[in-house]
Amino acid sequence: MSEQDTSPVEQSASSRTEDTEQPAPVQDESKHGTVEVRDDSEPVRATLPSSAPSTSLLEREGEVAADFLEQLLDIADLDGDIDVDVDGDRAAVAIVDSEEGRVSRSLVGSDGQVLEALQELTRLAVQAATGERSRLMLDVAGYRAERRAAVVKVARGAIATVKSTGEKAAMDPMTAFERKVVHDEVLAAGLVSESEGVEPQRHVVVLPA
Repeated sequence: MSEQDTSPVEQSASSRTEDTEQPAPVQDESKHGTVEVRDDSEPVRATLPSSAPSTSLLEREGEVAADFLEQLLDIADLDGDIDVDVDGDRAAVAIVDSEEGRVSRSLVGSDGQVLEALQELTRLAVQAATGERSRLMLDVAGYRAERRAAVVKVARGAIATVKSTGEKAAMDPMTAFERKVVHDEVLAAGLVSESEGVEPQRHVVVLPA
């Protein structure tokens, strides 16, 4: 610049999933309020907490993340300002260009891999400070916004194909953030989607309603 640890229970396989990123256990949040937790074992299902994080907690997450990222930029001698916001039920933090210079695109990396790792480190720093698991979303130099627009276009193409043929469509492997974007588009279109496979080949399958 997606996609909670409770006891496992089985849920419908038609649920839309939200994927959060590795190296922490990957979580898929469905439209019915369940998550699929994956580590090195077989997939299991678990129920999400009924209450969303409070605004004060999300603001605290943003403050901790901003401090962590500012220190990291100073250590690496990199330019960049930190923007903090609350987006729905998660904190949103972005490293943006500053008056001193542009954000190093090396913080994004190939296919956003460095950004994903940096986001996970930031989440861990927040968790260490607050004692709560964080679902914070990090962006660097507008990368996620650009990727979102590109993924939405691809998702809409898959949706149109499924609606016209009545057959399911498997999409190319994507990051957790990109899969979440697809799930949201599919849900808005009145269809169903699932995430299948394991990283780095995990992908979305769009199904007829």
